[in-house]
Amino acid sequence: MPEENLNIFITIASIDPAAGGPSRSVPNLARQLAQLDIAVRLKSIGNTAVRVEDDGYALELYSHTGTVLSKLKAIDRLCRDLATQVKEHPNKSIIHDQGIWLLNNHGAVEVARKSKTPLIITPRGMLEPWPMNHNSLKKKIAWRLYQKRDLDTADLIHVTSQQEADRVRELIHKPVAIIPNGVDVPPIPVRKLSETGTRTILFLSRIHKKKGLLNLVSAWQQIKAPGWRIVIAGPDEADHKHEVEEAIRNADMQEFFEFIGPVDDITKWDLYYHADLFVLPSFSENFGIVIAEALACAVPVITTTGTPWQELITHSCGWWVEIGVTPLVQALREAISLSDKARSDMGKRGRMLVENCYSWEKVGKDMADVYSWVLGHSPKPVSIHPP
Repeated sequence: MPEENLNIFITIASIDPAAGGPSRSVPNLARQLAQLDIAVRLKSIGNTAVRVEDDGYALELYSHTGTVLSKLKAIDRLCRDLATQVKEHPNKSIIHDQGIWLLNNHGAVEVARKSKTPLIITPRGMLEPWPMNHNSLKKKIAWRLYQKRDLDTADLIHVTSQQEADRVRELIHKPVAIIPNGVDVPPIPVRKLSETGTRTILFLSRIHKKKGLLNLVSAWQQIKAPGWRIVIAGPDEADHKHEVEEAIRNADMQEFFEFIGPVDDITKWDLYYHADLFVLPSFSENFGIVIAEALACAVPVITTTGTPWQELITHSCGWWVEIGVTPLVQALREAISLSDKARSDMGKRGRMLVENCYSWEKVGKDMADVYSWVLGHSPKPVSIHPP
């Protein structure tokens, strides 16, 4: 594949880690593509106006002060620069836009449309039922005004799971590439029981109502297993933490829960290493990068069918249960009743799954093959459906 003929412009609203999974996985994708000698520019709205070479790719951030007018000006600068840059590499450029609905997404699509540059859109789960029903009136209006047309403009839709692909096909008729997010695979952890003998259930994600924390509180109210604690790590969003803490107080379970706030990468991996079980009771995830990270650290996982992780069942490395309190109670009871060795064996199978299917090396190669096909340089890859 002629990687040297690829010029990829990846656009995203934010790469602030507090913005969620894509803000971390997209820069990692850019890094991996750069290691394949692909010219990559990652363009985002940020707090500083800089252009730096980061892990081999060009990172371009467009500053704003936080006001609506300032953000609009930053988006305009990004789009004007993007239009100029794609013209410098005719027949070799691709715009790969991350997300939908936002003005920066619409702006990137307009650049692709006017310059006739091939366009790939990654919806990042924003077409799933839960986010579609959130602020549904605004989204129905946006769908009619521009969003459906923007998606129809794309040459290809990239999704991270078969579940998301099925949803996309219900709404638009475009080729779909199914390529998951990658995950860093750290050294194999040596797990040790805490000095107090307490075992840990870890939740690591944004504290947002979509993540199902209130269901977790209600489920644990029925269990209250001695010798177990639940650590909740991640940034608060829309003051949902207050609602969760109130539910914990009302259930008189403060002794079981610990909130530790946002964490950096070093602390994040340390939390995984010291966890006995990972739980993400989410209503909707297009992928769930934290699930892959937990498995990479050999931690068994409990999550819901709102995530695309049926592999937890097929590879016997966790529990994939219906959304709701009762299924969560059943999974938690089964998980904590297992021996430490049984949970460890599940975790080892999870790590093997990640090594085989979700390494960044594989993901980067698969994405590069898709880019090459879109430009007409190579045959259709197996990741594209319909075949």
